[in-house]
Amino acid sequence: MIISYDLGTGGNKASLFDTDGVGLASVFEHYETFYPAINRHEQRPSDWWNAVVRSTHRLLIEANTLGIAPEQITCLAISGHSLGCVPLDSYGNVLRETTPIWSDSRATDEATAFFEQSKINPDEWYQRTGNGFPAAHYTLFKILWYKNNEPELFAQISKIAGTKDYINYRLTGVLATDYSYASGLGAYRLTDWAYDEDLIQPAGLSSSLFPRIVPSTEVIGTLKSNAADELGLSAKTLVVAGGVDNSCMALGAGSFKPGRLYASFGSSSWIAVADSKPLLDLRSKPYVFTHVITGQFVSALSIFSSGTTFRWVRDQLCRDLVARSEQEQSDVYELMINEAKQSTTGANGVLFNPTLGGGSALDLSDKIRGAFLGLDLSHTRGDLIRAAMEGIALNLRLVLDAFRKLSPVQNRMNIVGGGAKNAFWRQIYADALRIDVEKINIGQDAAALGAAALAAVGTGLWNDFSKIDSVLTAEDRQTPQEQIAKQYDQLLLQFQQDARFLSER
Repeated sequence: MIISYDLGTGGNKASLFDTDGVGLASVFEHYETFYPAINRHEQRPSDWWNAVVRSTHRLLIEANTLGIAPEQITCLAISGHSLGCVPLDSYGNVLRETTPIWSDSRATDEATAFFEQSKINPDEWYQRTGNGFPAAHYTLFKILWYKNNEPELFAQISKIAGTKDYINYRLTGVLATDYSYASGLGAYRLTDWAYDEDLIQPAGLSSSLFPRIVPSTEVIGTLKSNAADELGLSAKTLVVAGGVDNSCMALGAGSFKPGRLYASFGSSSWIAVADSKPLLDLRSKPYVFTHVITGQFVSALSIFSSGTTFRWVRDQLCRDLVARSEQEQSDVYELMINEAKQSTTGANGVLFNPTLGGGSALDLSDKIRGAFLGLDLSHTRGDLIRAAMEGIALNLRLVLDAFRKLSPVQNRMNIVGGGAKNAFWRQIYADALRIDVEKINIGQDAAALGAAALAAVGTGLWNDFSKIDSVLTAEDRQTPQEQIAKQYDQLLLQFQQDARFLSER
């Protein structure tokens, strides 16, 4: 048996898989994110560890009901949220109770100063690293923030660890990272699969700060006796290096061969493409991670507010449906979508820009904010709900069109995440994006399956990753309806025009 951990932004999911890749049980443990100041998003590494311990205990209870003993769990691996910056002293102790997570952008001044003083152009930095988020999000600049703002702490730093790498260290006593996680450092050269000294030295840092890099499938050790006791597992359990969440999710969603793509529809949404080369573009700036598959890359583009936008529509416009769903024990989103079905393609003339959380690289300004446009007194709530669904789909069409210019992507897209559940919405995606959309059986467990696959290949339980294709099955497929797709082609032009207007406000 295999345990995988999906160490995400909101909490840790522990999952149990058999050697055929079938998920047998999973449990989730939440942890908090703290916002002590503007642009500062922090979590406690101790909370990650405690969540891993608690979720393992609960998972073993589930396993016991299936007749599975802890000794049958032979290996584990972690998918970890990216761009972590955990400072460790020479004894391996965490030097800060809370540490910045991927969405933390406090290091804006440090990034600006780095580019000015090093004479490295930000576009050149992007083309070397593939780091397409604003630079302040990346680990290199968070380290410089420590140096400038907490010099006493900085002086004690021996190593910087990522999220899942810190947990692996607690498990095994071995500090290492993998190529996929290292590629989010801000000082990693994609084409060399190595740290980039030409970026580390101008920052005034030493490459000794960073853990050695190993393949995602490498067995880095077995459980230390105290870790095994704390988790309730055998000390013989093998720990595989694992990978960054984006790449693990790509593997688990079936994107492990060039040209394959998948979409994740959650609080934010993105489309990602696997390829033998990084898909770099100075206009759209896909963010690129080294894949957990040797020799490949995962390039992705996001919209920052999709599920959160739809939740805003729920909370602000559909409070009666929320109350009704609680009374009926039903899904409020199904009630909302039933109203949207009463509208028509194009929401009777209402367009919605879903950038309630700000703009991505595809927008003319990161300061763009969302809007309903074209409202009049004839419009219903169903029109507004449908406009929100279509606005999210049209924004993702811009993402897919950007990739279509960069790579010959396939004409079928696996989708995962909560937004993939409803067939009506999946049909809107298929029509608006002009692509076959497949709902696959893995649901919201793609990262968990990806990590489990790394453990299976790394320990020899699987010969290679081709077994993923036998694990994944299509539960439903929506194909574009040509007449409706043409209507969305026209709506896309208006959507882009409205976005330009909103960007200039």
